[in-house]
Amino acid sequence: MNKYRKHLLLLLSIHLLFSHSVFAQLFTKVTTGEIVQTTSDSRSVNLIDINNDGYDDIVISNGPKAGAKNHLFINNGKGTFTTILDNPLVQDSAPFDGATFADIDNDGDIDAFFVTWYGKPNYFYINNGNGSFTRDILAFQDISSTYSETAAWADYNNDGYVDLLITNSAGDKRNLLFKNNGNGTFQRITEGDITNDSYTSRGITWVDYDNDGDMDVFVVNEENTPNTLYRNDGNSSFTRIFNSPLTEQSYSSMSSSWADTDNDGDFDVVVSNSGFYTPQANQYYLNNGNGEFTEVTDSPIHTDGGCSYSSSFADYDNDGDVDLVITNGFCNGTIENFLYNNDGSGKFTRDTQSIPDLRTACSYGCAWGDLNNDGFPDLVIASCQNKATSPLPSNQMYINHGNTNTWLKLNIIGMQSNKSAIGASIKVLATINGKKVWQTRDVSTQTGYCSQNSLTVHFGLGTATIVDSIIVRFPSGSISTLQNISTNQQISITENTNTSVHHIGFTRNIQMIPISNYLQLSIVNNSPDEFKEITITDILGSTLVTSMLHAGNNTTNISTLPNGSYYIALTTQTGRLYYQTLHIMR
Repeated sequence: MNKYRKHLLLLLSIHLLFSHSVFAQLFTKVTTGEIVQTTSDSRSVNLIDINNDGYDDIVISNGPKAGAKNHLFINNGKGTFTTILDNPLVQDSAPFDGATFADIDNDGDIDAFFVTWYGKPNYFYINNGNGSFTRDILAFQDISSTYSETAAWADYNNDGYVDLLITNSAGDKRNLLFKNNGNGTFQRITEGDITNDSYTSRGITWVDYDNDGDMDVFVVNEENTPNTLYRNDGNSSFTRIFNSPLTEQSYSSMSSSWADTDNDGDFDVVVSNSGFYTPQANQYYLNNGNGEFTEVTDSPIHTDGGCSYSSSFADYDNDGDVDLVITNGFCNGTIENFLYNNDGSGKFTRDTQSIPDLRTACSYGCAWGDLNNDGFPDLVIASCQNKATSPLPSNQMYINHGNTNTWLKLNIIGMQSNKSAIGASIKVLATINGKKVWQTRDVSTQTGYCSQNSLTVHFGLGTATIVDSIIVRFPSGSISTLQNISTNQQISITENTNTSVHHIGFTRNIQMIPISNYLQLSIVNNSPDEFKEITITDILGSTLVTSMLHAGNNTTNISTLPNGSYYIALTTQTGRLYYQTLHIMR
């Protein structure tokens, strides 16, 4: 017989109107139910649909030294959650830390990996297809005695199966990389800096920071040592990057979160730092679009300081740009988490109104997900003991009641790529407040400290009623597009089943060479498609350059375009689209 208890979350249908420049309360803090009333020493938050019913469930890991069982709350889809006690996912007791979920065997359901500390084994669970799990102790080698902080799935060699990287902060501090063999087993990779560097590593993020179609790795390290960035060379090997602002400073870093904060088509990053009861400044870096970064030191993200552990991006007000939450813990005095609102250009303002009470006993991981499927991201934060003598706290949950802004949610499904489409990049174009705005997201298995946002990709769309274009670049390199999509709905995009576009960088019959003030486009073979036109737009979607194409060499004048990021579209006589990002740096 199932051992479960049901509890009700009051998901109020209040819509609070506000302007972009004046904050008003958008969220209700949930104060009843076992999610927020069960005391625990928690670590990670994962908002994942583990039973494929279309609603994100809540998984929270617990990590006291003596060990504890994890929490699983199944979303009933009616504003209620069921506390699950008889699932193997929550029956093992250990000092758990981070967790990561993805479909490792491409069978259509989400599998799980939990790490532990204090020299204990890590835990790998296979989904049985109905939301129940079976622990697999044979799939991995060398995970029996670890001091692991977190783990993250990604397909680093683009073979269609997600691989795993685990960070360690004690014992043998070398991080662990496992290649998925495609048969339910994993091979430990021991070559390269990525598995031989020895730091006190905390958070990890797989991200394609240089937009070349493969997954790079950013690992943050504590004890005032540099963070490490590993560029994927595309041949299953990595190069450690030293000459980057991301890796030249030394803080006690706990985690990072990546998102396109300025809507220019590449991923920027926030690094959370903490000196254990000694505040440190957090770091905010803008991606310049050429693989280099610029630190933003006048942002409140940096100047507010904090004892910060986790962070996570989401467009909580659905105005067309990603906002940010940062959690704080292990600090003296009153501890409060930070919420920041984005103005659309990557500039953030502290928002103390949208969420009524962000005070915390001590916060660790956090994650965003639309728990009631109303199109507005909700927030769950894990709480832990601030000091050994502190009472056990309860976790925090905030329901977003939204506003009049529109939205779109996408389920991205891989076929040639891994089934979860981890690493896919999604671009959406819509007219927001009279301007064409491109937004970019990716599908990721880790955000901030130990946690994971919903795998359902969310876009806020402001005043838009139609999405002009959706472009999905899958890890395999294939690209799918949809056009003229209505807002306020959730749709699925499956690889190779939607209208296809082709990335210029992945086709053999086009060569593009940007040279100072002009773009040289060589159409080597004009068959079977006859190319008609090239269009260059800015990141807001405004058309800047249009010219006709012919077989052979074509030259397009870009001398009037300032340095920055642009989108190139090539169209054929039949309407087929070829797409690529152009970065101009003179």
